[in-house]
Amino acid sequence: MHERAGTLAQPDDLIDVDALLSAYHDITPDPTNVDQRVEFGTSGHRGSAFDGSFNDDHIAATTQAIVEYRAGQGISGPLFLAKDTHALSDPAWVTALEVLAANDVTVMVDSAGRFTPTPAVSHSILHHNRRGGAQADGIVVTPSHNPPRDGGFKYNPPHGGPADSDATSWIANRANELLEAGNVGVKRIGEAAARGADTTHAHDYMGKYVSDLGSVLNLDAIRTAGVRIGADPLGGAAVDYWGAIAETHNLDLTVINPEVDPTWRFMTLDWDGKIRMDCSSPNAMASLVAGRDRFDISTGNDADADRHGIVTPDTGLMNPNHFLAVAIDYLFANRPEWGASTAIGKTLVSSSMIDRVAADLGRTLIEVPVGFKWFVPGLVDGSVGFGGEESAGASFLRKDGSVWSTDKDGLILCLLAAEIQAVTGKSPSERYAELTEQHGAPAYARVDAPATRSQKATLKALQPSDVTATEIAGEPIVATHTEAPGNGAAIGGLKVQTESAWFAARPSGTEDVYKIYAESFQGPDHLAQVQDQAKALVDAVLRA
Repeated sequence: MHERAGTLAQPDDLIDVDALLSAYHDITPDPTNVDQRVEFGTSGHRGSAFDGSFNDDHIAATTQAIVEYRAGQGISGPLFLAKDTHALSDPAWVTALEVLAANDVTVMVDSAGRFTPTPAVSHSILHHNRRGGAQADGIVVTPSHNPPRDGGFKYNPPHGGPADSDATSWIANRANELLEAGNVGVKRIGEAAARGADTTHAHDYMGKYVSDLGSVLNLDAIRTAGVRIGADPLGGAAVDYWGAIAETHNLDLTVINPEVDPTWRFMTLDWDGKIRMDCSSPNAMASLVAGRDRFDISTGNDADADRHGIVTPDTGLMNPNHFLAVAIDYLFANRPEWGASTAIGKTLVSSSMIDRVAADLGRTLIEVPVGFKWFVPGLVDGSVGFGGEESAGASFLRKDGSVWSTDKDGLILCLLAAEIQAVTGKSPSERYAELTEQHGAPAYARVDAPATRSQKATLKALQPSDVTATEIAGEPIVATHTEAPGNGAAIGGLKVQTESAWFAARPSGTEDVYKIYAESFQGPDHLAQVQDQAKALVDAVLRA
């Protein structure tokens, strides 16, 4: 833990925005350097212009590759193009538009020239495609919660959710081929011509999304109960949306800190001393937590608003796992139009409290690898009512059981917390306390540790046979997984379970770290033993 974690950023912590933007245009990546090639993680290609890993050439090549991919897939409808508030997002958005326009792709851009949350893009894609005809897809320029120096670029195909590995592998391979050839295969026109092209159209992302929220949430209950909401966009793409939600639906909602600044100077530092818009981090959310008594429910979102942070007066920032369990418990009891066979989806590093809640509800639980893309098919056909990740990302069906979004939606999860307060008269944290009385109180933690690219590759390739231990923290090992039980897909790491505890180790798809997730229903001391033995096991493998 950094000594200044949770304290306000100082001038020395801030990026030089002008230097970052210059680097985006001036640095030419070396495609023979593996760290400067296009590589898609769980949520697109990410990097920094300073490092030669997110530059104009990368985005031009990746956009051209997307153009060719969608043509090969027969996708001929409009492409919804959006960006968040990171400094690199605007120039990358311009690069993408210049390539799309040169390739005669119909592009839908924000009518106000502002920022667009990821869930609003998914919502727009699905809304368009429900009408039939030529199918639409989308690009969101965002590195999500990553630090201000980073950029990100992700593709959402016609199902509206994150692209699967088949699509991203093809796109990345083609983009790297283009980079190796000096981008001579990239079609491109100037910015003014691209903005004025006949194929470039204005789209009201915010109006369509905000006006439709009543189909997925009980906003009448929130309004009638007078729930006082404080919503902090953390300087991200939700900045305009929260005010529009309050006005459109007449909610007692205050937008906390509507400032947008690409240095994020108003943020408190995360655990490692970096500025990171992680709304699941107590350190990054320290300012909002300090003022929690001002509202019944306080909320935060990351830069593209696909994640949620829930703050209550009695607890402060809820652990994301705790809120996921409460949300599932509430939704499946208060959505009568959802079918009896509608299942619950969770990632395998999410809390086992969800397993116990699902069993109590009599619902099927589908456990998948990390990555929201695994929930997409079930959300599309309505067979999965709720899909959630331990990193505070989730979405759920409309009240009538049809699809709302197929990407994570931090906005509706924040509003769901207010709905729970309104309908039950209890805060989500109070309801979680009741669940622990019924099912036990798990201790859960995630630890990040530095890892090189080669070490991450080693960890990703772990097999059950690599685990020679027979017990963890005094309990026999009952299961070892490298594939998810819910769909048999590779988890890109390892999960080890005992009767009352488990740990999972996997490399980060976006940063040079590996993550150890662990949980114990025997309390914090037992959890610490699980973590220590898990880290020793992983470190031994990485040293081998």
